[in-house]
Amino acid sequence: MAAISQSSPAPGRQVRVSTAVGRYRRWHVETRPDAEEEGWLLTYLDVITLILVLMVVMLAFAGPGKGKDGTQRESDPAAAQTTGPIPGAPYPSGSIAPPAVPPTGPNTPAPEAKAPTPKTLNGLPLDQLGADVEVIMTDSAVRFRISSEILFESGAASFASAGQPVLDRLIPLLNADPSLRLAVEGHTDSIPIRTERFPSNWELSTARAATVARYLIEHGVAPQRVQATGFADTRPLGSRDNPVDMVHNRRVELTMERTPPAPGKTP
Repeated sequence: MAAISQSSPAPGRQVRVSTAVGRYRRWHVETRPDAEEEGWLLTYLDVITLILVLMVVMLAFAGPGKGKDGTQRESDPAAAQTTGPIPGAPYPSGSIAPPAVPPTGPNTPAPEAKAPTPKTLNGLPLDQLGADVEVIMTDSAVRFRISSEILFESGAASFASAGQPVLDRLIPLLNADPSLRLAVEGHTDSIPIRTERFPSNWELSTARAATVARYLIEHGVAPQRVQATGFADTRPLGSRDNPVDMVHNRRVELTMERTPPAPGKTP
């Protein structure tokens, strides 16, 4: 078979492109899908929702507004008595529990007034003892608390210069009711003491209580009423290690109380 030769077009000869293909390229435009243009609506709605929530929270914390005269509006007392806390309102002081509403009504008993501490004892003044004496009154006893720094020398059971005048002011009160028992208690701090006379705080506290009791008896207090006891550092008023509390722990207490009845006897 004879070979078929492929010859290139002669120079200067134009190659015609199909008019149909050129016409298609000229007028055919590919359609592209439109981009989503409604996404901004979601963001807009979110912003409006957040603004509304913020306004509601601000109104809830604002409370009642002011009237035309500039004064704070007050809620109706009748409504406050019949209804409890407003639902949805924040609780006071950051509490997670609703506040207790005290009962009100015509049959509600009035709160009891706290009785003030009397300033006299059997007609004798209690407020003239001075700042050196602390008076503690209960239903069954009267306690006079005096710092050992005022009564005694440091580490000793002998009176300081201001000790006896303090006791002299107390003697009329201690004799105001001879039927009351008088308990004298000595107390020390937790610092140990080791001397020839006082091997421990037990001996020191007992000696101080006995010194006060002996002075009271010598100045008119009936001896059958007096009882002296030392407690060392077993009954502190505050911390055992704090220097400020240790000063308060060193004290002498005089307590007037009624003698408990003997077993089998009624008072």
